[in-house]
Amino acid sequence: MLKMRVLTALVLLAVLLPVLFLNNFPAFAVISTIFFAAASWESLRLSGNAYPKIIAAFWTAIFGFFLASGDASKATVLFASCAAIWLLVFVPLLAKGLPSLQGIRSRLLAGFYSIAILGCFVAIIAAFQRSPLFLLSIMAIVWVADIGAYFSGKAFGRHKLAPSISPGKSWEGAIGGWFAVMLTAVISNRFPALHATFAARLDDHWGLFGFLACMTFVVAASVVGDLFESQLKRRAGIKDSSNLLPGHGGVLDRIDALIPVLPLALLIDAWL
Repeated sequence: MLKMRVLTALVLLAVLLPVLFLNNFPAFAVISTIFFAAASWESLRLSGNAYPKIIAAFWTAIFGFFLASGDASKATVLFASCAAIWLLVFVPLLAKGLPSLQGIRSRLLAGFYSIAILGCFVAIIAAFQRSPLFLLSIMAIVWVADIGAYFSGKAFGRHKLAPSISPGKSWEGAIGGWFAVMLTAVISNRFPALHATFAARLDDHWGLFGFLACMTFVVAASVVGDLFESQLKRRAGIKDSSNLLPGHGGVLDRIDALIPVLPLALLIDAWL
């Protein structure tokens, strides 16, 4: 399993890194569309949709419209809608639990999650159009938080964060992930070459306290995104969203924490 996981990661890096390094937008748009279609299909399967491929094709066409529109950063209404969906719909469901797979409430939930995924990928495009470094700087927040949470949870985890959803996660792990992000961001902000990153822009515009508040909110959003996808999988009775990425599960399993973070980050950046 580890060998397959590493091999898949190397293949993905071999495809993505040249595209990012060369700032090749057409190639990036094609790759993003493929990943968006896969994520949409997986989310619809998790929601028990009878026609996941057909509905995923519909959402992919909408994503294509945003790609063709030119400047994706103008989709602030979509980003704000995603933030509202997470705050008003998905966060309360972490405490209350999801509706059963049957019925209109589950269909509405699937629609909201599809909008959230759309907002995530439009935000990916918008961030890339600003610069590949800017996109990577937002993604790095989630990656650092995840790594920090893993090691902190292993070393100090005592109090479960959401035992009915993801028993392996702890409050100590979440705090450790937050601390790792803050430390990494503060250090990286000292390098002039990284002044175009998301964290550096926050620091420049809003100062230390604004930077800490926004980064804390973004890290919390990443935890919520991870927990919500785990909740969807638990309801569906499956371990991975699919087996499209050998050793890693599905696309949603890799981007679940990014789904709320990217639209939120682009919305904050629009305020800047």
